[in-house]
Amino acid sequence: MFRVPTYVAPSPIAGVGVYTSLPIAAGTVIWDFTEGVDLRLDPAVVAAIPEPLGSKIRSYCYEESDGHLVLCGDNARFMNHSFEPNCDDRGHVTRALRDIAEGEELTCDYRNFDAESERSGLMEWRTAV
Repeated sequence: MFRVPTYVAPSPIAGVGVYTSLPIAAGTVIWDFTEGVDLRLDPAVVAAIPEPLGSKIRSYCYEESDGHLVLCGDNARFMNHSFEPNCDDRGHVTRALRDIAEGEELTCDYRNFDAESERSGLMEWRTAV
């Protein structure tokens, strides 16, 4: 769950993105997995969801190294990938890599936490349909 105020708006990266409504200092924890808000799903459960809903839900998930899928229950599901992100998602929390200005889009490198992106070696854009 985000620990800083955010909003969703059009993004020049892909469709929509998540933006901060306040300045964020470098090193600030901006997101962590919060039981009851964020969901950790068994991949078999997601695979059993009928189409097109299954693909829609999967597009908002990231895959942990053990194969479980995480569905963020807040604006975090709208974070876009960047090869030069302003957020660091390695470890159990997301931190600001540098000072982030009010109104700036929050970005992360999917390869740091999404096993599917890491395996592919090449970024597949996950655009909501």
